[in-house]
Amino acid sequence: MGSARRDSDGPRREDLPAAPLTGSTALERSRDDYLSHLSLERNLSVNTVAGYRRDLDEYLAFLIDRDVTSPDAVTRRDVEDFAAAKRAAGYAASSVARALSAAKGLHRFMVREGVTESHPTSAMRLPKKEDPLPDYITIDEATSLLDQTFPDTAAGARDRAVLEVLYGCGLRASELCHLTERDLYLDDEFLRVIGKGSKERLVPIMGTARNALEEYLRGARAELASHARRGGSAAVFLNARGGALSRQSVHAICERYGRAAGIEGLHPHTLRHSFATHLLAGGADLRALQEILGHSDISTTQIYTHVDRTQITEEYLAAHPRA
Repeated sequence: MGSARRDSDGPRREDLPAAPLTGSTALERSRDDYLSHLSLERNLSVNTVAGYRRDLDEYLAFLIDRDVTSPDAVTRRDVEDFAAAKRAAGYAASSVARALSAAKGLHRFMVREGVTESHPTSAMRLPKKEDPLPDYITIDEATSLLDQTFPDTAAGARDRAVLEVLYGCGLRASELCHLTERDLYLDDEFLRVIGKGSKERLVPIMGTARNALEEYLRGARAELASHARRGGSAAVFLNARGGALSRQSVHAICERYGRAAGIEGLHPHTLRHSFATHLLAGGADLRALQEILGHSDISTTQIYTHVDRTQITEEYLAAHPRA
């Protein structure tokens, strides 16, 4: 019996029973080649490739548990049963769809590379995912978060700058952590950001976000850097030991100061969503917002128009006497 865990976008679920992977089967070798292809040829990020690996490891373990070790032996029924097992174990629809997408990609890759002629997922459609509206905070909540009193320490100045830049520039936590001093063009009021797939973009930084970052750079960063035991990190945001701040630390900063402002469970991505939602509500152009956020497809950005419509509808229902 597998242990219960909480899916990232669903209720508690059970781990699937799985046979141990040995790395010796043709399927496992093809998985490794496919992951190398994603990393080296498609230039996907380390985190994205790691997500593919987790899904494919679970998929191959499920097949091996059925004594299916050859690409030629996999049937559509095997894939469908894998999806059914994930649903029965309590995985969210989006997690099932993501795992099936990884499996389809692997089988397509094996056919293209001549490993097999069998393509059991070629006619399979992915389950339709619900597109939940992104979480965001109100402008008043953002004000409470950023105008609260921060500790008069180097870490306090850093934390304020972290929150201001996340909300003021709409960065992902990983993008913020990877900022270096060479990426700062504060006199020209923009940052150079390396996003998903190592794509580079320029993001405006103005107002209180720029002020908080400059305040941090004036002395607090050097104080944190002085604690490094070896050569200093080029990262803009440093931890207490002078090393680059991690994504986990950024998450902890958001949660801690969010709780202090009365916002439970505040996540860095919530600030990114709030940045986009508030810009659109203020009249920002959708194409410009797409460029700032680093979305390759404008359909990804368009979800924020749905958020804006939802907000308008709520205000209408609350205010109109005959709504």
